[in-house]
Amino acid sequence: MPLEEDTPPRPTKERIRSLDALRGFDMFWIIGGDLIGRSLPKVADTPFTRLVAGQLEHPLWNGFTFYDVIFPLFFFIIGAVFPFSLFRRADRGQNRMRLYLHIVRRSLVLIALGLLVGGVLAFDFSNLRWTGVLQRIGLCYLLVSLLVLNTRPRAQAALFAATLVLYWAAMMLVPVPGFGAGNLTPEGNLHSYVDQQILGKWMHSRFPPRFYGFGDSAGVLGTFPSACSMLLGVFAGTWLKSEHTSRWKMNRLLLSAAACLGSGYLWGMIFPINKHIWNSPYVLWAGGWCFLLMALFYWIIDVKGYTRWAFFFSVIGMNAIFIYVSQQIVDFHKIAAFFLGGVAAHAGTWEPLILPCGILTVKWLLLLFLYKKGIFFKV
Repeated sequence: MPLEEDTPPRPTKERIRSLDALRGFDMFWIIGGDLIGRSLPKVADTPFTRLVAGQLEHPLWNGFTFYDVIFPLFFFIIGAVFPFSLFRRADRGQNRMRLYLHIVRRSLVLIALGLLVGGVLAFDFSNLRWTGVLQRIGLCYLLVSLLVLNTRPRAQAALFAATLVLYWAAMMLVPVPGFGAGNLTPEGNLHSYVDQQILGKWMHSRFPPRFYGFGDSAGVLGTFPSACSMLLGVFAGTWLKSEHTSRWKMNRLLLSAAACLGSGYLWGMIFPINKHIWNSPYVLWAGGWCFLLMALFYWIIDVKGYTRWAFFFSVIGMNAIFIYVSQQIVDFHKIAAFFLGGVAAHAGTWEPLILPCGILTVKWLLLLFLYKKGIFFKV
């Protein structure tokens, strides 16, 4: 889940409203939109419904679907809010030590929430999954925050490119015992080997082998290219906050999208795009789609002023952290079944959609209640 800004939740002159809506759009697929889409073939088995359902599943190894843009879009949006939150603290002259403590505190809270979601309270540490979505976000937030506060944009761009190239070089040139160098299979690649050495049995201990059981999709080496995905968002947010015209900003976003998509596609010919190991062409290809989505939402909401349609997503986006964590704790399926179980039983061919839609509705109504009360959870 993407990080909310430090600014007040109500729109201000400086706020880019499309960021809240885009964050909510991203979270929509995590809190139930994906389940609805995957249920469509059960209602009507057509080429279109199968296409939609297939786009809401991760490839088993190489490849890319719509669902593969959701996680890097988290990182992109977190980076995009930096100029409106973290940078503003620095511009106001906040004590540097206090600023660093703020960054470390946020990172630790995210990691702690990740461990909570992973089951740390069961005290079964031998089977606890130490890595996860929130842990990776916390680590990348720490790395990128310290980088952008202490370097100029040109140095950041150079480090971005160097990280992707070095990751590629390591994956292709460093030999893995028993497999050699340049092995990009699930069991023989360097990413998997490092995870096995560091994480051992803790990686994906609660998931079936088809979910990349040889390594962890939120494992060690992938942290660095993941930080690059966040850095792309920093670039986008810096342009959006600038004093340039909206046309200039749109051009920057669209040109960046084209550059990322083109380079990611070409690089993917020799280093196949892979979400599980978050490799270099995946950063670029997914980043290109993130730039396109940002441009689309910015143009519709902030440039053209069409905002009413985005309210549904904004309600989700304003409490992204809360709903991500709470759905791991609260049984929303049971709540939806209590109210809609009878309806589903008599819905005929529509039965597979009733509970998925009900689960999403319960979550959204909870978020709407918090929104109306002005309650916004932040780390």
